[in-house]
Amino acid sequence: MDHRSGLQIALPQSSCGTRVRSDAQMMIRLLAGAMLILLATALPVHAQTSVQAIPENASPQSYGDGWKCDIGYRLNAGSCVAVIVPMNAYETNRAYGLGWECFHGFRADGEADCVAVAVPKGGYLAPSGARWHCLRGFTKLDDTCQKVNLPANAYLADTSYGSPWVCDRGFEAVDDACSAIVVPANAYLNTSAYGQSWTCERGFFQQASSCVAVMVPENAYFDDATYGNGWRCERGYATSGQACAAIDVPENAHLDRSGNRWECNRNFRKSKGLCLLIN
Repeated sequence: MDHRSGLQIALPQSSCGTRVRSDAQMMIRLLAGAMLILLATALPVHAQTSVQAIPENASPQSYGDGWKCDIGYRLNAGSCVAVIVPMNAYETNRAYGLGWECFHGFRADGEADCVAVAVPKGGYLAPSGARWHCLRGFTKLDDTCQKVNLPANAYLADTSYGSPWVCDRGFEAVDDACSAIVVPANAYLNTSAYGQSWTCERGFFQQASSCVAVMVPENAYFDDATYGNGWRCERGYATSGQACAAIDVPENAHLDRSGNRWECNRNFRKSKGLCLLIN
């Protein structure tokens, strides 16, 4: 019995035992070889065909099925063709993209050429090397850099949009010039970038294009709120036209938090200027 092959073969007993054993071993080897051939031919056909389907200059995917072109090659009609690097370009050695990039100072023109970046007068090559920007004091106009016409009483603006210049303090832009701002008496220039460029001094309020003094009536004080009369009545007084009248607090009532009105005490309700007990 041969335990290695799993086959049971009865060896004949004879005086030439050694020769019989040798023939039996030979038979076992032949049977084992036949079994290996059967196993090899039984492998899936698609595993062989998938290996045979990989074109030249390609490799199997690192995971899953399929294949990919090697570095320096790109897929074209089911084949992997060599990347052609145009003039003024270098090979990227990457599996994605065109496989090449233009040198600094050149830009891609389509998928097969690199052309020099034409920098106009008054411009400079951008750090990317593929485009240009205008110098300070110039503004882009199509493919040129036009010098900024800076008016009197103005300075260059550090902005990439809007007007390339800003008027000095005390001046405002009118068309293409900077005109002096007329500040009325009792007013001062503010720092607002929009709206009214001046503000009335404390104690004055704007009326058209001038600053008028606030007339604070008796029993009132100046109030610099941006709305109202410019004054408020003292506690215990209420506004009455342009004056402050004393508040007549009825019985069972008290001044409210503002001090310029009254309200009924708890358990009383207001009715016709009086505070009536709630039953």
